[in-house]
Amino acid sequence: MEGNLRPPYNGRWVPIAEQIKRDVTAAMKAGDRDRVGALRLVLSELQKAEKDGAGDELGVLRRERKRRRESEQAYRDAGRAELAEAEAYEAQLIDAYLPAELSDAELDALVTRAIAETGATGPRDMGKTIKHVMDAAGGRADGRRVSTKVKEALSN
Repeated sequence: MEGNLRPPYNGRWVPIAEQIKRDVTAAMKAGDRDRVGALRLVLSELQKAEKDGAGDELGVLRRERKRRRESEQAYRDAGRAELAEAEAYEAQLIDAYLPAELSDAELDALVTRAIAETGATGPRDMGKTIKHVMDAAGGRADGRRVSTKVKEALSN
């Protein structure tokens, strides 16, 4: 389950589903069963979302990563380490297709700017501030992390 999880950059941007299809083919040729299985599941979810008209590939990947992380934790709590490792591997694999998360400094800057732009003064303004930060982050920040940062900033 080790190795390079990040797909190779090919000099141009391609839809995530297309890249995953290529990576499935490469993994099949390499005989990497775990990777093939995980990528096929992700590809299936992407195709299902596209068919349903929800073509937000990054949203689908974030949802699938969250599911894997929740499953991993449930397996760990149940003492099923081997299943937890498989879920962790799949979450890590999905991470490779998502843009990098914002650093704490970048997120703090977005929160500060959002508070200034929305005129937020206290906890009752958290909702609009979080929405503003999430829009500005463009999917590069976890909602829970944003909520915590906004709450801290508005409490001070």
